[in-house]
Amino acid sequence: MSDVKKSPWIMHYDGTSCNGCDIEVLACLTPLYDVERFGVINTGNPKHADILLITGAVNDQNKDVVKQLYEQMTEPKVVCAIGICACNGGVFKDCYNILGGVDKVIPVDIYVPGCAARPESIIDGVVKSLDLLEEKSKKLREANNK
Repeated sequence: MSDVKKSPWIMHYDGTSCNGCDIEVLACLTPLYDVERFGVINTGNPKHADILLITGAVNDQNKDVVKQLYEQMTEPKVVCAIGICACNGGVFKDCYNILGGVDKVIPVDIYVPGCAARPESIIDGVVKSLDLLEEKSKKLREANNK
């Protein structure tokens, strides 16, 4: 039974995006791309989530929400920044209210650039997140066994 793995749960949070990347994230759920074939399940609860997909830049109004979502996730966890705005602020980075990319507030593990990020790129980021989650999970088990 120890070889049985649970399906990783993904939570998507839209920061201050134009919704271009959000539409592409939703496209990943359609039968054409079917990201769920990799065993991931969507959730709206950060306490259940293993992977946090974030679109859009971080500003003063949503930085506390982003921190709270991250802190509510249990270890091991992976953060994947989707789109150039989530990576570094994108075209909005010089706006007075934009702090920058998601990594200005929480640690980011995987960056998926693009404006808007293509579904194939997003799925690639999810697959890399799955590999990283497995690696972090293994390290956590080893640390707990010592």
